[in-house]
Amino acid sequence: MPKIARGRRVGQAAVNALRTLLEEHDHIVQEISGQNDFGEDFYVTFTDNGDVTSDTIKVQVKGGDSWRRGNGYAVPVDRHGDTWADGNIPVYCVVYDPATPALYWANATQQLRRLGPLNPPKYIGVSPNAVLDDITMGSFVAQARQYVGRYRGRQAVLTHLGEMSGAEFDPGDHVLHFVNGDDEDLIFWKAPGATVATLLLSAQSWDPVWVSLESLVRSALPAPEEGDDLGLPDSDLWTAEELGLSRTETMWVAACFMSTLQADEGPEDDLIRPAECEGCPNCTEEHGRIEANVIHEYVLARILDRLGSEPDLLQRSILAMREDTDLEPEIVAELGSLETEPRVVRQVNKLSHATVAAVDDIEPEAYRLAVMYLIRCIYVGSPSLPLDEQVRIDWRVPEPEASTSQGRST
Repeated sequence: MPKIARGRRVGQAAVNALRTLLEEHDHIVQEISGQNDFGEDFYVTFTDNGDVTSDTIKVQVKGGDSWRRGNGYAVPVDRHGDTWADGNIPVYCVVYDPATPALYWANATQQLRRLGPLNPPKYIGVSPNAVLDDITMGSFVAQARQYVGRYRGRQAVLTHLGEMSGAEFDPGDHVLHFVNGDDEDLIFWKAPGATVATLLLSAQSWDPVWVSLESLVRSALPAPEEGDDLGLPDSDLWTAEELGLSRTETMWVAACFMSTLQADEGPEDDLIRPAECEGCPNCTEEHGRIEANVIHEYVLARILDRLGSEPDLLQRSILAMREDTDLEPEIVAELGSLETEPRVVRQVNKLSHATVAAVDDIEPEAYRLAVMYLIRCIYVGSPSLPLDEQVRIDWRVPEPEASTSQGRST
């Protein structure tokens, strides 16, 4: 007699579990006919205190233990990449693991747009941190509704530029876009009131560089004589010549500075600037005064030192992160794509002074995952401080008391 495949039963259990959970929280679920495999199983329209909103997502549901990969889960993109990335409605993937049992989610559209069409992933990564249940439903809905809202009005432009460059813009930031004659993109990014701006250039792989209005023309000015003070910025700010900007591009950046300065002008009280940063993670000007490679090398060295003296640190940190219900949705989304790559996970699990020395560095993805596992936040303070005081690390597992006191005394 014919038998029903176990995979079909588990798949249906996944669909039922998700539908039940969403409907118990009064959200509207419309199932898409299983006869047509377009890569989505549900339309979900969210409600707010019983009122139907205009925020809708599509969901692809998978069930079973066959979707486990690396430290998480993976949903194959197959032929759905274009529709998931470029559709008008964002697509989420949800995995049901009967061994847990639990539901886990990932924003497929966000992952695909972040990696771009030139480097399309084969799988959508789903992190074990992205649990979807009664407790996390509120934060999931808030994240999903916020993401849907990013495709309306000016925020839609910021979203497109952010996904193109990998940056995360604040709605109040000044963000301007320019395309040169070679179809290369330039993005001008500056916090309100700041004198230093970030430039993101597609020709330089979107690596951020910092400029001021004065630094743009620094190389064009005559060398100052001894004792002269031209009021020029510190040498860690880039010039137009160093960036290889054409005259047109330089004029555009200068125009961006002038236009944003006019936008920032207002009553005298509005021109008062905050005091010097003492560890605030939002101080744009101070953050621009330390080279990215310096932070990379310092943080990596601290990580390797702790892993060398505490062999179980990684496991304890991962456990602490799994129990952290307040992880930002952006972190959860990035975890999904990193944790499902076995090569990256292996590098992190074997991380030590010896393995890093053998290859002369660590791959960016493995470094990023190690930082996310081990560190809550990195604060950068005043550039006048020594490096070990300028860069402050908030570890997921605090340092042992002996190590901490020793660090203060050195």
